[in-house]
Order: sequence, then C-alpha cells, then structure tokens
Amino acid sequence: MFVPGRTASQKKKPMLPHVYAKDNYTLFCQPCDQENIPVRKPAFGYCVDCNEYLCQSCYTFHRRPKPSRHHQLLDEKHMPQQQQQGRPTSSNSSTAGQGQDSLTKPCSKHTKELIKFYCHDHNALICSVCKTLEHTVKSCHVDYIPDISVKSLNSTEFNETLNDLDRVADKCNTITKDRMQRAESTDLTAEIESFRHDINKRLDELEEEAKYIAAAIQEANNKKVKTIEKTCGDINKSLQARANTLKHLNTTEKADQLFTELKLAQQLISESEVLTSQLQSAEDLDEYVFEPNQAIQAILQKEASLGLLKPINPVQSVNQTNQAPEAILHKEPSLGLLEHKNPTQSVSPEHKTWEAIKLSTPRNIDITTSLEKRDCFITGIAVSPQNQIFLADYNNQFIKMIDNESGEITHTKLIASPWDITIISRDMLAVTLPNMEIIQFVCFASKKLSLKTRWKVDGLCFGISHHQEKLALTFTSPAKLLIMDFKGTVQGEAIKDSSGGDIFSSPKHTIANSQSIFVTDCIKNAVIWFNWQGEMIGTYDGLEEPSGITMLEDGSLVVSEYNGNRILRVSGDLIDGETILEDIVNPHAVCWCSETRMLYVSRYRTGSKDKNNHILLYETIENT
Repeated sequence: MFVPGRTASQKKKPMLPHVYAKDNYTLFCQPCDQENIPVRKPAFGYCVDCNEYLCQSCYTFHRRPKPSRHHQLLDEKHMPQQQQQGRPTSSNSSTAGQGQDSLTKPCSKHTKELIKFYCHDHNALICSVCKTLEHTVKSCHVDYIPDISVKSLNSTEFNETLNDLDRVADKCNTITKDRMQRAESTDLTAEIESFRHDINKRLDELEEEAKYIAAAIQEANNKKVKTIEKTCGDINKSLQARANTLKHLNTTEKADQLFTELKLAQQLISESEVLTSQLQSAEDLDEYVFEPNQAIQAILQKEASLGLLKPINPVQSVNQTNQAPEAILHKEPSLGLLEHKNPTQSVSPEHKTWEAIKLSTPRNIDITTSLEKRDCFITGIAVSPQNQIFLADYNNQFIKMIDNESGEITHTKLIASPWDITIISRDMLAVTLPNMEIIQFVCFASKKLSLKTRWKVDGLCFGISHHQEKLALTFTSPAKLLIMDFKGTVQGEAIKDSSGGDIFSSPKHTIANSQSIFVTDCIKNAVIWFNWQGEMIGTYDGLEEPSGITMLEDGSLVVSEYNGNRILRVSGDLIDGETILEDIVNPHAVCWCSETRMLYVSRYRTGSKDKNNHILLYETIENT
C-alpha cells in the first residue's frame, strides 16, 4: 500500500517493546494515560516543557514533530521521581502537573520561558534554556524546583529571610523618619532672613555714622556762616549809618562837621576793608562730597547670590557660605571708605623656554580730540577685558578711553599731568599725578569717565601697578618702591640695597603679578625685580633708557627702550632677553592685552606730531 512521504525502499522500523505491568510502578506515561489504556505504560523520561512523563515510544516520538523538537527531555535517571497514583480525571492532575502550574515567574534572560530550576553553584533561578546553555548537568548542580521546594516550608531559611526583610524595612523606616525630622528642623528661610537682617543692621550703622559726621560738618559750617553774617552785618550797619550822616551834613551845609565825618568815614572804610580781608583769608567752609565705599559697591555688584546653601554633612559639602557681603560690611569702618577688589590673576615668573610670538604689521590708532592744544604724550596705557584702551596723556592732562571697535574717544581733564595708569577693578582706574603728589581714582562705568577720590602721597609718584589688594608705586623724589594696600597702609618699601647703596636712580614704570614686582629705571638702564616684601631679587642690565613695561601670560616681560628704538622680551627671571620689534622711534609706554593677545605701543619725539598723536597696535600672528 502506498503511503505519502515514504519511498518503496523505506521500511517500517520496529516499535520498541512496551513494558506492561499491573500498576506496581509509580511513574507512568501521561499521554498514553489520557487515552484510558487499560494497562498503563511505565515512564521512560520526562518533558520539561510539556510537564509530562513519557513512555519509551512517546519519548522517542517527542523529538520528531516540529512543535516539540526543541523541548527539553529528561531521561529516566534525571526525571522527577514523584507522580500521583491513580488515573487523572478532567478535574484532577498529577502532582507533577500541579508543581508545574505553580511556576509562573518568567526568566529575566528568556522572557518567554518560566523559571523552573535552581542552580546551587550560582545561586540562580533559571529556565530550561538557561539550564541547557549555561547551567548544564556536567558543570552545575541543578535541581528541578518542585523536587526541592517542599523543604522551604517552615524552614530556617524561611524564618531568616522574613527576619531580614523586617530588618531592612525597619532600617528604611528609620532613615525616612530621620530625614523627615532633619528636613523639618532646617529652616533655611529663617537663616536667610537673619543673614539679610545682619547686613541691613550693619548698613544702618554705617549710614548713621556717615550722617553723624555729615551733620557735624554742617553744624560747624553753619556756625561759621552765622559768625560771618553777624560781622558783615555790623560792618554794613556802621557803613550805612556813616553814609546817612554824611548825606545829612551835606544837605544842611554844615561844612565843619561834614569835613570831620568824611575823615572818620574814610577811617571806617579802611578798618572795614581790613576786616573783610581777614574774613576772606580766614579758614573757609568745609566742603565735602560723598564718595561711596567702592568695596561695598563692588561686592554687591560682583556677588551672584546672598549665600550658598551648604550641606551640613562635611563629606557631601564642596561649597562655602558666601561670607563676602557680611565680611566686607563688618570690616569697613565707614560707608564711604575706598576699597577695590581685583579679580585678575597673574602668572608667577619662572625660567622656561617661552613660546615665540610673531607680531603683525602695526595699525595706527588716532588718539587726538578736538580739545587738545598740544601734541599727545602718552606715558601710560591700560586695556580692559572689555577691549577698552585707556591712555594717560601727560601733555594735555587727559585720561582718554578709546573703544577699540568703534574708535570712539572719551576723555576727562585732570588737575595735573598724569604719568602711569592701571586698572584696579572692572570699572575703576588708578592714575599717578607726580607733580601734585597724588593718586587719582577714575571710574569708567557706563562708557563714561568720572573722577573719584584722590590720595595724597609723600613724593613724586610715577609708576603704578597692582595685584589683588596691593599697589606697587615708584617714586623719583625720593627714589624708591612703595607697596601699599587699598586703605593707604604701607606694606613695604625698597630704597637701599643690601650694601646700603641706592637701588634706584630714576624709577618710572612698574608691572606686578602674584609673586613679583618689576621696575624700569631709565638712568640705571635696568629692569629691577622685587618680591612683595620689597626685597630686591635681581636685575636685567645693559638697556638703553628702558621706559614702559608689561607682562605676558607666561610671566615674561615686554620692555620698551626709548633710546634703543626697539621692544625687547625678557624672561621672568631676568636671565634671557631678545628683540621682538626694531626700528620703532622712541617707544615709550607698552601694554599687552591677554584677552586679545595684542600689544599697544606709544611713541614720543619732540616735533613729530604723527608719531605722538597715534599709538601702534600689533596683533599676534598664530604659528601654523
């Protein structure tokens, strides 16, 4: 008989003989049992995926159909060894079936498979695919969960696990309770308000002190005015009475008496003129203007917040509470004391091979205004981070501010000729007026220049530079370097060397960073190096009338030689030097802008209007 799918040469393989018994075995074939065969067939193996025991025939056939081809089969030695006695009915299944139905957790790796096994070696719950691929019988000790699960009932592991669950839960509850209590006890708003109250209180105190002083000045002036008013009133009364007498005698033609009164009147006039002259030459009224405390203004403008919210736990804390406003208010003795904060940092000098710089062909910048009567003589240059150029014009007694992009020039007149200039904060300049022995502070906020307070110094002060809260000042009479803080307190000075000789002959310009101060001396033809204690460290000699000096980012110096007609670069330890610009007629002031990497140079030569009225701008050419 022809059977589809089978060739004539194929022979029917003999079936394995069935082993029949009379229910004296405990494991039997479940598929055959469903057919209600009178004699049950003994179980030869077990299908994990179907959750059924199989006889030898079903076991062999189970590998052939496509749906069950990849099922996991367990042989007689490894299959589960428990099976419910009696034939199952429609409402009852075997014990093995019940165990399989209770396994409902999907495998984390093979989500379509259920967890059915436990690997003792890896303490892992696994599915049949995990068992086949990763936890084989040869490599791991694996048990079928229904075979070992009964041991978990009321076990030591069960009790210990419950205790651990309670312990961890209690720990979480304790942490939550602790954090809630700490959060409730942290009243940040009250602390902020208290801090603000302290600031307001201190400002009120400073305001009251300033008002008290102002009221005292006003009261003294009022007394002077009243005294002058009374004296002048008495003089006017006497003069008016004398005038009336003269008029009456003249009208009545009493010549003898008129003659006498005329002479007395003339005498009264002389006495009154002497008295008025004394009043004019007497101490004048005390006139004051209020100069706001720059430290308070600067700190309020600079600070971005009232304070930082700092964690109490020092391990977590990386910030510090902002004490700047509170500290500056408690430190300042008055509401109008001058104080400056310098945000810039400088590079400390050290001997190293510097990176060569190449400068472009210079661009001429016209620095003249319509109000000038003489050629410009630019003795000091400074450049702000906002690319504003500031010039000290000695001949015209001007401070000039040039917008480097638009070329717009703003200027203000000083009471004397300025020499050197330095930027001490984001909106404040300090300028030396040597002939008046004064340091003038100039505000350049809102694109305007306005004169602020002035300091009187002892001597002809020429050069000025600063770092953080200290000023370095050079004097020619007497020749010295003076170090001061922004309250005017002298921190150090340099006059004599270790052998008792004069350090300077004519110090003019200076530049400083965090560790060093450098001064040019145009008579000794040297650059002299000091620390901030005023101790001389070294010199760079052999220059031809050095004048201006500025500093690059690496700590090296740029120095102008007025008579040498060149610009030099000198290492920060004053060991090496090289010419970087030649054939510049009488270069005077120099300034390097780190933000734009540009060099500014002024020149001065009598009768050379074109050179005097322009400054040179050199741009850096990047190495390719």
